[in-house]
Amino acid sequence: MNRIIHLLKNCTSASHIDQIQAQLIHHHRHLYLNITVAHYFIAACKSFSLLTSAYLLYTRHLDFKPRVCICNTLIKALTPHASISFYAHMNRNSIYPNSYTFPLVLKSLSDLKDTLRGLAVHTHIVKLGHLNDIYVENSLMSMYSSGGEMGLCRQMFDEMSQRDVVSWTVMLTGYRQCGKLNDALLTFNQMHYAGVAPNQVTMVNALATCASCGAIDMGVWIHEFIKRNSWELDVILGTSLVNMYGKCGRIQDAIDVFLSMEQKNVFTWNSFLKGLAMTKHVEEVLWWFSRMEQEEGIKPDEVTLVVVLSACAHSGLVQKGREIFSSLFNRKYGFLPNAKHYACLVDLLARSGSLKEAMEIIKEMPFEPSKSVWGALFAGCRAHGDMEMSELAAWKLIKHAPNDHTCYVELCSLYTDMGKWSELERVQSLMRANGLKNDSGVAPLEPKYMITY
Repeated sequence: MNRIIHLLKNCTSASHIDQIQAQLIHHHRHLYLNITVAHYFIAACKSFSLLTSAYLLYTRHLDFKPRVCICNTLIKALTPHASISFYAHMNRNSIYPNSYTFPLVLKSLSDLKDTLRGLAVHTHIVKLGHLNDIYVENSLMSMYSSGGEMGLCRQMFDEMSQRDVVSWTVMLTGYRQCGKLNDALLTFNQMHYAGVAPNQVTMVNALATCASCGAIDMGVWIHEFIKRNSWELDVILGTSLVNMYGKCGRIQDAIDVFLSMEQKNVFTWNSFLKGLAMTKHVEEVLWWFSRMEQEEGIKPDEVTLVVVLSACAHSGLVQKGREIFSSLFNRKYGFLPNAKHYACLVDLLARSGSLKEAMEIIKEMPFEPSKSVWGALFAGCRAHGDMEMSELAAWKLIKHAPNDHTCYVELCSLYTDMGKWSELERVQSLMRANGLKNDSGVAPLEPKYMITY
């Protein structure tokens, strides 16, 4: 056995695993039931993308049942779909799962957002008497939360005899992810009053919630808690604070946190640059972007370039924006421009009045122009008085968003300015046919079609 373990620990290729497996099948089949041998065999298969071989071995090629701990090791290593399939094999062959099996299976179901099969597993858990295990309960909550079933998640939470920090964090995260931000903040408050100490995952999700709904007072309280308890401001926590302060408009606080961080990654920089852009510090965006490239050695990603190009558009730096966009074609950053980069360029050109150039860019795009692209062109055309091109862009917007009444109202306004009364009636009839109100008291189009980062 020691020789087999040594070979598995030191194998260097897939062919070595095949040779070891042949020896085991022909001479030492019983060793597949040894926990240590199984652990190293499954680990070796995973290293060389041979988990299918391990799956087939334990489901078809052996004439005896593997122990549940070996099954757990395999479930943990397999892809979500394969792990669920193996769990079904266990049930068919009366290999009874234990309290370690269920969290692994539920994690796979969470990844797949498969609450239907999750309900079936929940039934198995109840029948086998594992429901009072807090790790299993937390895993069930996480599965329901991932699938958007916050009602079932809440029911699990309310029925728990005891709750730990994971239980509360799952509730908070679930509410945040489904957009119930007030419920997320309420859960965080209740957790505090229940005397449960938060962990980093709790705080990261709480800060993300504050960022999304502008709850700056709560965000500041969390920051003070972090400082008061001498928590390390690592990349994840620091980035969350930078993001929260930036989105809440407290850019100086975002700068202070950013500068205090010993380590930063591209997500930190993106959050920081977004905060600067959102608070109209567009020139600072370009200065920090240059520093990011030249001094910090952080390679920008696609999101970074969207932020920078958008900053160029809002500050009228047309030539700089052109240069940055051209650098994308040269693969300076390792990727070609995507739809959002094109939308930023069209916005840049349309704002500056280079409408024909913007239209040429749209025609040359390697993919279908998005709603943001046509929205940017329409706003630019309206601002610079190009009625005909405005009309074209408006109809393209309606094609992309046939149920968005704002697009129709903007087109009605355009036809009113142009004196095209028959066309105006045509649009109004189309609105009535689609069940849309002709509400002229709407906000200007441009903010609705701003490019999102």
